Amino acid sequence: MLITLYTLLFNHLHTKAENTFCKMMGDPKYPLLYKDGDIIIGGLFAIHSKEMLPSFEFTKKPQPLSCSSVNLRDFRIAQIMTFAIEEINRNESLLPNVSIGYRIYDSCGSRLSSTSAIIALMNNQEFAAGQRCSGQTPIHAIIGETESSTTVILSRTTGPFKLPVISHSASCECLSNRKDFPSFFRTIASDYHQSRALAYIVKHFGWSWLGTVNSDNDYGNNGMAIFLNAAHDEGICVEYSVKFYRTEPEKLHRVVNVIKHSTAKVIVVFISLIEMSLLTEQLSIQNISGLQMISGEGWITAKSLINPNSFRVLGGSLGFAFKKINIEGFSDYVIKAFWDTAFQCSQGDGNSSQDAFNCSRYQDLLVLKNYNEDVPEQRYTSKAYKSIYAVAYSLHKLLKCKVRYGCEKDLTIQPQQVVEALKKVNFTVTFGDRVWFDSTGGAVAQYEVVNWQQDSDGSIQFKAVGYYDASLPPDQRLVLNTENIIWAGGKLEKPKSVCSESCPPGTRKAVQKGRPVCCYDCIPCADGEISNETDSNNCMQCPGEFWSNAEKNTCVLKTVEFLSFTEVMGLVLVFFSLFGVGITVLVTGLFYSKKDTPIVKANNSELSFLLLFSLTLCFLCSLTFIGRPTEWSCMLRHTSFGITFVLCISCVLGKTLVVLMAFKATLPGSNVMKWFGPVQQRLSVLAFTLIQVLICVLWLTISPPFPYKNMKYYEEKIILECSLGSTVGFWAVLGYIGLLALLCFILAFLARKLPDNFNEAKFITFSMLIFCAVWITFIPAYVSSPGKFTVAVEIFAILASSYGLLFCIFAPKCYIILLKPEQNTKQHVMGKTQTKSY
Repeated sequence: MLITLYTLLFNHLHTKAENTFCKMMGDPKYPLLYKDGDIIIGGLFAIHSKEMLPSFEFTKKPQPLSCSSVNLRDFRIAQIMTFAIEEINRNESLLPNVSIGYRIYDSCGSRLSSTSAIIALMNNQEFAAGQRCSGQTPIHAIIGETESSTTVILSRTTGPFKLPVISHSASCECLSNRKDFPSFFRTIASDYHQSRALAYIVKHFGWSWLGTVNSDNDYGNNGMAIFLNAAHDEGICVEYSVKFYRTEPEKLHRVVNVIKHSTAKVIVVFISLIEMSLLTEQLSIQNISGLQMISGEGWITAKSLINPNSFRVLGGSLGFAFKKINIEGFSDYVIKAFWDTAFQCSQGDGNSSQDAFNCSRYQDLLVLKNYNEDVPEQRYTSKAYKSIYAVAYSLHKLLKCKVRYGCEKDLTIQPQQVVEALKKVNFTVTFGDRVWFDSTGGAVAQYEVVNWQQDSDGSIQFKAVGYYDASLPPDQRLVLNTENIIWAGGKLEKPKSVCSESCPPGTRKAVQKGRPVCCYDCIPCADGEISNETDSNNCMQCPGEFWSNAEKNTCVLKTVEFLSFTEVMGLVLVFFSLFGVGITVLVTGLFYSKKDTPIVKANNSELSFLLLFSLTLCFLCSLTFIGRPTEWSCMLRHTSFGITFVLCISCVLGKTLVVLMAFKATLPGSNVMKWFGPVQQRLSVLAFTLIQVLICVLWLTISPPFPYKNMKYYEEKIILECSLGSTVGFWAVLGYIGLLALLCFILAFLARKLPDNFNEAKFITFSMLIFCAVWITFIPAYVSSPGKFTVAVEIFAILASSYGLLFCIFAPKCYIILLKPEQNTKQHVMGKTQTKSY
């Protein structure tokens, strides 16, 4: 039911519209340039850049909007449009019998004027009396606008009428939305590629700290948003991001103040030409220079910006621009043919109200009549040229044009048909560029990278120093010739713009609290950690057997520590060990030479020689503890130490028992010595020693000592030591030695007061006292000593106890043998000498 009502209502309104006479409300708005033709193409350009608003007091009728300040770049675009249309009209193969006309309006760089011009474009300027409204626009396509914001207004206004809009410079990514702008096309690429390419340039030159300025419109806001996202992905930090619009002087002053007080030396500016001229003027007034400007194509090749003051601000600027293309005949056209044929304002014949149009407002254009020096630098003209030809090729297809037969002029062309035909155009223009539109209505992104440089004659040139081509693989898209770049301030050295200096190898970055990630402190890596690259976020832990060097930039093998023969401590211990061996050998030689004397024969000389032999082994076994631990040396050092010391203590124990037995044998009726003669003494020594041998065999069989890299005690070095294997085995060996020593000490202590002139039990007591004291203090020292000092403590205990036994037992006898030979008699030894009185 509702659908039916809507259908009836629509038919009623449509019928009423067809029967309604057209009537112009208000004064007509005439185009700046126009030409009649079979097909009309509209043009909308900011030929002037400043708009002066009339008084809106509503006490009288508002005056028409007036514009000033010629925008040379857009004026050239209007001229290339007329040039291309004249060229197409002369072409006998493209639209042979169809003439193209145009209506070009001036939007004055203003949204208000642009809206007014759009409405005028879509309507006739005058209506004949009684003429009815057709409901159709008199134009078939619109070329324009120059700026993205006004193009958005244009496309939204014409969208419902399916009227195609082809822009030569509106690059906002927002216009790629085919849902919102289904009839929009452009011969320029979207800012998506340009904005990301700007981030790649900044990354390429190592700038991580920069400021950004953009126009507060669709072009600037969308382009900067894409750049900021790309910069964030590349790890680039932005100190400030500010924007302004041409009609906001307060915001402009605020932007200049932010730039003045910032630390960033690089500024990415995504600004329209008009805003850039205002910003440059203010920066020059504030004497702000030496900043590296990085820009999109909006203003980077604008000759209108060049003046002595602006170069101090913009010299060395780097940015993207479209390739310069020489369109044959255009340079001559702008100084002669255009003024003779296209500029109708100067040739009105007074037959219409349009001829009476106030041409005095456009007299400032006449100043450019004989000027064409800027034409070679006009990079947008080729884009506008392509736009006109795209429409022409679409019409060629729609009108079924043929070279000999012409076009079917009686066909009615609807704007929607032109839109569909534009989607399929694919042709090559005279200067070799291929023209086609992608799925978003845009073109492939191809840019030159240009640099503001000053020649020797003082002229400013836009030198190409690289290119960007989005059609190439990602790693080949951006190419820069850095050696050809002149940087801000005329310097040959690339400026540096970082929040914090790079952290050298050996340090890591620590982000400063509350600031962007590009602001950081350089913290030295901890011991055992390294960073081997600049600006490392983390330090790496060295592997187990490695340690960081002094610079903390590489891992080196840890120092391996063990008690070596070549170091001072090792040499001292070797000396005392060999010295002990030497003394023992001398004592042995002395005893052997005096083996028949009573003092040597007393208390079993065989045990004495065996004791001296075992002491020699004790001194020598200390050498097994010195040197690099190996599997065999680890097993040898502990077992040899255990066995030789048991042999030594067994001999001492045997000598102690002999002393006790000898005293018992002197008692009447005692027959003790029969049970502890030489044979029993040998067997006792052998039995005591075999028990230790059995313990060592079990230890070596079950869990023997082995070389071990101790990396726990010291982090920076490896202690190469002998692991005990079985700690039970080690303490069993040590405990057995201690048990024999304690037993020997007790027995010697009991026999210390036996009535002999030479009571050996006293000396054995002293030797065992020293022995026990040494090994009791050895245990805590052994446990607490680090590294090689553990081995040194053990060697010291071996040598100290060996020297104690040697000196306490044998020194008194040697004294008598060498210095008191008169006491080396049986009577004196047995205590039977008489004291003489004098």
